[in-house]
Amino acid sequence: MPTATPARQPLQTLRDRLSELFSENDPPKRFPETVPQIGPKYGQYQSRNIDFWTCGFFAGSLYSLLERAIKYPHTIKLDNPDIDLPEVRRRLQVLAQAWSDPIHGESRLTNTHDLGFIQMPHMRPRWELFHDERALDTIFTAAKSLHTRFNSVVGAIRSWDQLTWLKIPPIIGMDDNFIVIIDSMCNLDLLFYAAAHSGDKQLADAAIAHARTLLKSHLRLEPPELEQRFPGSLYSTCHVVNFSPINGEIKGRCTAQGYSTSSTWSRGQAWAILGYAQTYVWTGEREFLETACGLAEYFLLRLEKAQAEVEIPAPDGSERKIGRYVPMWDFDAPIEDGEPPLRDTSAGTAAANGLLILAQSLAGQGLRDISDRFLQAGLRIVEETLEFSLAGEKARLDAGTNGELTGVDVVGGECFESILKNATVCNNPMSNHRTKDHGLVYADYYLVEFGTRLLRMGLV
Repeated sequence: MPTATPARQPLQTLRDRLSELFSENDPPKRFPETVPQIGPKYGQYQSRNIDFWTCGFFAGSLYSLLERAIKYPHTIKLDNPDIDLPEVRRRLQVLAQAWSDPIHGESRLTNTHDLGFIQMPHMRPRWELFHDERALDTIFTAAKSLHTRFNSVVGAIRSWDQLTWLKIPPIIGMDDNFIVIIDSMCNLDLLFYAAAHSGDKQLADAAIAHARTLLKSHLRLEPPELEQRFPGSLYSTCHVVNFSPINGEIKGRCTAQGYSTSSTWSRGQAWAILGYAQTYVWTGEREFLETACGLAEYFLLRLEKAQAEVEIPAPDGSERKIGRYVPMWDFDAPIEDGEPPLRDTSAGTAAANGLLILAQSLAGQGLRDISDRFLQAGLRIVEETLEFSLAGEKARLDAGTNGELTGVDVVGGECFESILKNATVCNNPMSNHRTKDHGLVYADYYLVEFGTRLLRMGLV
């Protein structure tokens, strides 16, 4: 594996503006989300309120790096001899806890399904690295809050209370509508984790029921393809399904962030891969493994069979081309005339994590060929993402006059505060809020976590 993997990235790639983010935001009430690639706010984190679903990813990245510094110190490369690893660990822990602590209170939210995204990236490592009882209690509280949104008639957890930001008739009224999105699969990890640590079986039962319901409602069986290497069924995904909360019947389908109802939104497909892979790990039920593999194989086939326009010459001047494994924002969206293909690096990094989980699960069953297929694909996605989308503006750690670690731009005035570029939150032509081609906090989190996951697996 090349040295430019996320497991080998120096700590300073998390960027040099933590102190600025803190300067008027201590303790944090607003949390990093996107980083524009154009305009007057180029390179600067745009933040969201604490109750937005992405609030936990920045702290999650810090804890993922802290895990490396604690468990895998040989992977931390410090270029400055005035900086030692114990000080890096101390500073990382202080910053990580500072960005995590305010989120404890969000565990009581009952108006969102995103409690897994909000809490697990940072509360789980707080418990596992430091036996932080308060973090584990927060996980329990969040899981119970999420469980309040479970409807046994539908057999699922309500995702959104309404859908009002599209140029279509809004979906309003919780008595008549029950909206579930494919992203919800990644919040089940919270329920399984809390159930395992507390013995509260109803949490895991709800997660299993939800996963089974979405098998029928959100997954679309695709025709077999000659090129496929996984021998089972292939699945694409629908983003949004609206059920009747009264009888559980499907009232309608649409997309909120993809190109169209019938298209395959790449990040939705990635959420499904990761969520079903996690569900298999918790349950051991082969149905979920087969499903995750079918989702993953379809994702890879769409990358491998994409049009030639997705590739560009490699930056090293060789005859190589890159870009095929940096996913389009939607696999079925047209490439706009005169514009480069629009990507979503967060779809790639999220899917890559799911592929690693699948590779490990399959290897444990002796299915080496398909395990290696998914492992190598995950590595390829991240390698090409780094070549294609790693921000060129660099930063380094420096020891200030008082010995305090600070981030410094390598080239003064050149700063881009996320690690990756080329993410797309939403480019749905029917959306009132389109945000495309930018840095994104969870694209970075899943990149950093991919590297840490490789270390846990002993692969680097």
